[in-house]
Amino acid sequence: MNASNSLDPGLLDELADVAATSGCKLLDCEFRGSVLRLVIDREEGVTIDDCQAVSRQASALLDVADFGDRKYLLEVSSPGLDRKFYSQDDYENYLGRKVRVTWRDPAATNKTTSVGILETFDPTRKQIALKEATTGEQLTIPLKVIELARLEPDI
Repeated sequence: MNASNSLDPGLLDELADVAATSGCKLLDCEFRGSVLRLVIDREEGVTIDDCQAVSRQASALLDVADFGDRKYLLEVSSPGLDRKFYSQDDYENYLGRKVRVTWRDPAATNKTTSVGILETFDPTRKQIALKEATTGEQLTIPLKVIELARLEPDI
């Protein structure tokens, strides 16, 4: 799980437990400005009922934990159709799917964004192979240079 803006690790564990009691996995927890955003997932897909259940339980937990010294908004959502990759497991799980990868080539100063089919994931070498959609070029991209990877929905 990713966590932004240094939330207490114990509280993060408790929020992950809250999601688990609803049959979900907490993928991300971000506190930015006055918004605490929880992203949950489950194998069968996240429903509105899942979001509501996690929201109610998380809200009660945060009240007891006396979270935040000011008002905040709690958002609970699914990763969506264009889901961000949160861990190496995502590369494994979405092999063969169309993805959008933004990465920074160490030899260049700017970012590159490529859209294509995720062909391989090598956990030992910590790299992916992507077949570029427009050119058909095979790209090998080390995970350490990837800034953002997400599914590219076919709409």
